[in-house]
Amino acid sequence: QVQLVESGGGLVQPGGSLRLSCVVSGNIVSINAMAWYRQTLANERELVAVITSGGITDYADSVKGRFTISRDNAKSTVYLQMNNLKPEDTTVYYCNADTGRGPLRSISWGQGTQVTVSS
Repeated sequence: QVQLVESGGGLVQPGGSLRLSCVVSGNIVSINAMAWYRQTLANERELVAVITSGGITDYADSVKGRFTISRDNAKSTVYLQMNNLKPEDTTVYYCNADTGRGPLRSISWGQGTQVTVSS
């Protein structure tokens, strides 16, 4: 069983910053890619940023230059630094982790953390 626990959401003014954290725990042999998603108005989850086990990153066009994903493998933690936040960034953010190998490989999700950007 793999658990993901997010933290760091909250209320911030436009132009402000927040840093989200997500700790992965449980029966983990290895952590492959880790990512952050967010809920859309259509109630779907869109990819915000992803980081591979080797540190390669990719971002949604809407957040490039403003958000930075990073990971601390020793702490089994992934971060999302969000700068210059905009009202349209308001939604629930979810952590995602691809763990394990072969038949033990699984995709796990956190419970979500609310980010609200408002003056």
